[in-house]
This record gives sequence, structure tokens and C-alpha cells, in this order.
Amino acid sequence: MARREALSRKERSAPSPRALSRGDFLALAARGLGAAMLAGVAAAVSTETARASAGSKDGTMKRSNTLMITRAIPKTGEPLAVIGLGTWQTFDIGNDPATRGRLAEVLRALFAGGGKVIDSSPMYGRAEGVVGDLLAQLHARSSAFLATKVWTTGQQAGIEQMQRSFELLRTRTIDLMQIHNLLDWRAHLSALRRMKDAGQIRYIGITHYTASALPELAEIIEREQIDFVQCAYSIEERDAEKRLLPLAAERRVGVIVNRPFGGGGLFSRARAVALPPWAAEFGCSSWAQFLLKFILSNPAVTCVIPATANPEHLADNLSAGYGRLPDAAERQRMVRLWDSI
Repeated sequence: MARREALSRKERSAPSPRALSRGDFLALAARGLGAAMLAGVAAAVSTETARASAGSKDGTMKRSNTLMITRAIPKTGEPLAVIGLGTWQTFDIGNDPATRGRLAEVLRALFAGGGKVIDSSPMYGRAEGVVGDLLAQLHARSSAFLATKVWTTGQQAGIEQMQRSFELLRTRTIDLMQIHNLLDWRAHLSALRRMKDAGQIRYIGITHYTASALPELAEIIEREQIDFVQCAYSIEERDAEKRLLPLAAERRVGVIVNRPFGGGGLFSRARAVALPPWAAEFGCSSWAQFLLKFILSNPAVTCVIPATANPEHLADNLSAGYGRLPDAAERQRMVRLWDSI
């Protein structure tokens, strides 16, 4: 059974009606050619995965020749592929070989399709350890841009938790260390700066997932030297456009977007509506691509990290990182359509 897309933190702690699964939604929404195109995308990524694995005697992942759109990390100019992978819930698993094998296929497909960013956290249960195990198994650490978080109170407790993250991820360097949900951020920020100076981490970030936290995120990046901010942003939840995204662009702060599908709820909202034919003008053959391309068409966004444990869903997501992005007029048309649903 295909796993559902990652739920919001509120959804995990509070009972709610069962949302339509993405697999069910795609079956309902993808008509004729759209369904065939989606199948073709999944097959193409699977083919690239096989080529990547077969192309190296030691199993090291190799990039395909097809290039995903990249955005420069503002502080350094380092290019970053615009579609990454979240691990909330989806990588919080045990040692079952079949389940881990499926996640290994997800990572193979991510790298073969041009993605790099893998985002995790100690809050996500066993996810960091699973990511570390699978990257070691695939000999693929060099293919990944590893982002994780510190999520505790007290500077010393934070240092100890971050050292555990290095162990679980099986790496000497973490590309991006973020302060999760701004928890005790003042205490952790000085420790992160020392770790960055020592070369243990490459970038520093702050995160939250609620609209109510957007003003505080903005205030921090206005006052402090921060490399990345992670926030929720979608075609339905557009509050970040008001201040945070323009400020991030002005302050040269990279933006990672979480909850691009509203915890899966956006698929439920669109389930009775066919994808408009004009979406094909900027390369969309599914609602997932439509939703992700809307986010990426905002130039302040560096990367978006939808979570999935399903290789077909990943293939669908990765497709949004290719081809043309909507222009300003098309963005407005997308919003008008969505607001009318």
C-alpha cells in the first residue's frame, strides 16, 4: 500500500477525517493523456535510476544527463536543485527490508532525477538514522545536500543532539543545520556559528511551519546572519508572500518550502476538478506538478521539499523541476482557479 504524503504536525496529534490519498487522487484526476504522461515520467525516472546504479562498479550514484532547474544559494552562489525530499513520517520506519528497500528506491530516483536536498530532524523519530543507513548503502552521501535540525532547549543539549545527528546521518559535515520551529533559537544560534566556523556545518537556517510564526522568522533574518529560512508556502497558504519571501530575497537568504501540499489536504480540495488544459503550457500533467510549479515560480524560493515514500509520487514531484515555470500572468491565473475551487 502506498504511503500517504506527510501530514502536518497538527494533523498527527489531532483526529481528522481520512484525506483522499494521493494515489487515489491521481487515479481520479489524471485523464487519458495525463495518466499516460504521468506513467511515462515514472518510467523515465525508473530507467534513469537503473542506469545510475548500473553505471558504476561500486554502486555509487551518477547523475543523469537531464538537468533539473537549479537556484543559487544566495549567500554563496552554490546551485541547488529546486525539488528536494522531506522525511517527516515517511522515513520514520523500522528495519523491515522491504520498506527500507522502497525508500532506497526513492533516494535512487531522487538523485537520478537531479534532486539533492534531503531534509530531516530529530523530531522525525528514526528518520535521520534511516537516511544515514540508506545513503551509506547506496554510497550516495556525495549526491545529497543533507539538511537537518536541532530541536531541544538549552545550548549544551542542542550540541549533544546535533552530535547525535552526525552519527545517525553517518557524515562528518552537515550541509544545513536549522533551528527547528525556532525552539530556543537564541541559545542554539551561537553554537551553530561556532560549528560553521569549524567546518562541521556549511549553512545555518531557521524553520517553522505555521503562518503565525512568519513575522518572527522575518524579524530574525532581518537582524541575524542566517543562510536559510524554511517555511510553509503553497497556492492556498500564501501568507509568506507578504513579507517573508521579499525580505529573504533582499537579505540574500535561501528559502526552503515545507508543506507544499498542505499536508495532503490540497489534493482533497482539488479531487473533483480536472487539471485545466492550459496547465500543459508550462509543462504540468498533474495537480502535484501544478502546485509545485506555482511555488517555484516565486523567484525567492530556493527549494521545495515534498515528503514521500512512494517512488511514483517522487517521479511526479521531480517533473515539476523541469521545463518552463509559470510567468506572472500565469501565476495569477493559477491563483484565480484555485480560489474558485
